[in-house]
Amino acid sequence: MTISFKDQLNRNIYLKGIPKRIVSLVPSQTELLCDLGLESSIVGLTKFCVHPGHIKSKSTIAGGTKQIHIDRVRALEPDIILCNKEENTKEIVELCETICPVHVSDIYTLSDSLELITQYGVIFNAVQKALAICEEIKNESESFKAFVANKPELKAVYFIWKNPAMVAANHTFINHLLQLNKFDNFYNDRSRYPEISLEVNNEAELVLLSSEPFPFKEKHKKELKDFYPNAKIILADGEMFSWFGSRLTKAFQYFKALRSSL
Repeated sequence: MTISFKDQLNRNIYLKGIPKRIVSLVPSQTELLCDLGLESSIVGLTKFCVHPGHIKSKSTIAGGTKQIHIDRVRALEPDIILCNKEENTKEIVELCETICPVHVSDIYTLSDSLELITQYGVIFNAVQKALAICEEIKNESESFKAFVANKPELKAVYFIWKNPAMVAANHTFINHLLQLNKFDNFYNDRSRYPEISLEVNNEAELVLLSSEPFPFKEKHKKELKDFYPNAKIILADGEMFSWFGSRLTKAFQYFKALRSSL
């Protein structure tokens, strides 16, 4: 029996049943699959799939998120390949479609994340676990909204890369989470991940240096202090600000601790 549904790009996907062999090309989606109880079905993943810690020893590494070994993926004989519009290229999706059905996620908001988790629950026959994860995320987010309600809004800059300096701007999931934290993104008038020129910025009150994709360290805080004289500069857990799967069950406790440290 053929099952049909739409992914988050509104593309029609047709499956011949519940997928038993899954290739995941997105780290946060790999973690979500494991939390849905589907670890044994993951036959392929990326070198960046680091949660849970043992998962890379259990599955074949198909490459990264921007470059994959397509022959290696084909040899795995997957029933479905899971991609993401931002993390994977259009070329990767098109190559994967020559092998089997491809689901593409597209995440900008918490609602998009909950929709994806719900979709996976249906696709992989893990509806109850998906509902439980969604409920936990909703409860955590509501608790955080109450916690942060009376906190002051802070003008913030969120760095994702060094040389060239790149930041998270509007139309990103990171920006959405910054808004939930009441961090007013200094680059809200720009889109996606622009390169910026470092210059003295007296307006910024908070500078977040992400742990990924560039692994910012303590030394980088000192390098930026002259450019942001009025800001508190801190190292931020990039997974909490950009992973859009079940990691969100942990994110809001992290955000509470972050806010308390300010």
